[in-house]
Amino acid sequence: MADSKVEKARRAAGSFGLVTPVGGRAAAPAPPADEEWELPGGRARVYYGAGPKGMVRPVVLADGFDLGPTDFDRLWNGMENGPFPFVSELRRRGRTLILVGFAERSASILRNARTMTAAITRTVAEQLGGARLLVGGFGTGGLVARYALALMETQRLDHRTGVYLSFDSPHRGAWLPIGLQAFAHHLAPYDDTYLRQISSPAARQLLWRHLDGIDGTPAESPLRTEFRRRLNDVGDWPRIPRVLAVSSGRGDGTGNGVRAGAKTLSCTGPLFDGARFLAQAQGEKAEVAVVDGVLGGPHPITTSGFPELDGAPGGTLESFGLLADALAAAGENTDIAHRSVCFVPSVSAVSIRDLDQQDDLYADIGNLPPEDSDADDFLLSSGNDAHALMTGELGSWVLDRLPD
Repeated sequence: MADSKVEKARRAAGSFGLVTPVGGRAAAPAPPADEEWELPGGRARVYYGAGPKGMVRPVVLADGFDLGPTDFDRLWNGMENGPFPFVSELRRRGRTLILVGFAERSASILRNARTMTAAITRTVAEQLGGARLLVGGFGTGGLVARYALALMETQRLDHRTGVYLSFDSPHRGAWLPIGLQAFAHHLAPYDDTYLRQISSPAARQLLWRHLDGIDGTPAESPLRTEFRRRLNDVGDWPRIPRVLAVSSGRGDGTGNGVRAGAKTLSCTGPLFDGARFLAQAQGEKAEVAVVDGVLGGPHPITTSGFPELDGAPGGTLESFGLLADALAAAGENTDIAHRSVCFVPSVSAVSIRDLDQQDDLYADIGNLPPEDSDADDFLLSSGNDAHALMTGELGSWVLDRLPD
């Protein structure tokens, strides 16, 4: 009986994804592309705009973080078939869309920047007319594009980019609850799917704090430190284009309603009886989880000196909801109070404050000097929406700022 429970727990671990469920339902097929490019470390799909066919007034956008190669169908659907048909509106304006995907989305941002550089270089070589490019990306894809453009400038390569866009990108860091990171280490001896995601190069580069073992101390990953140094070496930001940033979170300091210290998810067996997760609170040795069940435990998980990150203003991710769904599918009895918590804080997405201090994390951005942001212009959502959700509010703002 115990072996059967362990096997069920192992299967649950294998279906647990950081951004999307592992092996989830396939997205509806995207329309056929006008061109498909093979690139070093990835691929691109090209969709011509209305009017003359070819590389006219190009917009180059990079995919974000997940495990495995880019799912172009899912990427397309997120841009086109959600609240706002961004692709249709873009193409209606005579813009060619180049969607850049990666062979491994969780690979190093520095490595995937090579793929982005190749896509930009090919776009420039095949462009018709003299319009400047818009180059950017969603989530981590925005960091990939940022580094690629800045590096090209240091190498004196003409990227012909008039606008750089980051769409809910974690410029000052992203957040994944420490309790969930601890749970990934707990599951790893039986199935390391989730641990491979949070310990991937890209995750360690983008996460504000990373946990390297169930009994470890959360800290900035050396890979993030190195990435920040490499960014600094190329000037931190591209200097030639206009820098635009949008956030899926609010800018008035209002959080998402997840109260610090409140229960987010608990389990009552048969697999993980006694396991519970709490929203991040301030203070010393603040309990954020107890990891328990047939795989061992109990392991109390605490943090010290953290602000209230789970409830912060910003783009949200179903961090606890994805786990609850995976466990329920394996027969676990769960009680989920908060499916979603903050993933990319608003102050990070528009690069105006760091995440270390409570007052900065919950700042009313409208009352901060705009020049404090690294972006030339930015927009925050009217709600704390799902990470990188293409809403009419954000999509229309971007379309109104396309380069000539």
